[in-house]
Amino acid sequence: MNIGYKIKALRKSKGLTQEQLANAIGISFQAVSKWENNIAYPDITLAPVLANFFGVSMDELFDFSLAEKEEEVKKFVDEAYEFRESDPQKSRQILEEGLKKYPENDILLNNLLYVITDPDEAIKIASNLVERTVDNEIKYDAFRFLAYAYKKKGDLKSAENAIEQIPEIYFTKLTEIAYLLEGEPKYNAAEKQKWISFENLIQMMWKLAECYEADEDYSKAIIEVQKALELLRILDHPNFGIYTDFLNKQIVRLKKKQN
Repeated sequence: MNIGYKIKALRKSKGLTQEQLANAIGISFQAVSKWENNIAYPDITLAPVLANFFGVSMDELFDFSLAEKEEEVKKFVDEAYEFRESDPQKSRQILEEGLKKYPENDILLNNLLYVITDPDEAIKIASNLVERTVDNEIKYDAFRFLAYAYKKKGDLKSAENAIEQIPEIYFTKLTEIAYLLEGEPKYNAAEKQKWISFENLIQMMWKLAECYEADEDYSKAIIEVQKALELLRILDHPNFGIYTDFLNKQIVRLKKKQN
């Protein structure tokens, strides 16, 4: 049974109006109307609220529509990801189409943050996610976007406060898989974590060079960049050419400042 029809049937069995249902679970009656007319689906965070209100199990309430929703959301995200770097506007359009069908969906909104350029809009969406998402991965990513948006506005204090909400992590799931498992799972985890760690290392070496440059210690900045370039040469990952080009340009620029 379609989820909209299911909600409508359960509501009528309790003798409630759309407005009464909406008031009971803390949403607008327009949202209930959209559900029942199959214009939009309930957000996943409302699933336990609805099931509890109607006194039914999650499986009975959602049938298979919840799984179908998650799969369709994934399709929107995967398609948008393909254009995130090459055509951010198209990526945004795809995600907004998804949000028309699944309003306030945390996963779609989280991905939308990656293609938003206006800091005020980013702050609004990220703050919303921080307040209501039950997914810690999304919450911490939203705090990260909050920090960058506040920095873009020149509010470094708010940026610092936002980033401080993210817990320090000294291990990852991939590192633990590499330690615990054997065979192909071990190899895949170690290989993936190696490149994640390496890319992070290169980025942090550049950040150190920025600090040296800010102190006008151009020699140390150049040495740090040269070390990063040497690591890139040794490991020779085909997708990291962008870092090689960028760092080579920085050495030219730093040498000019040094002279």
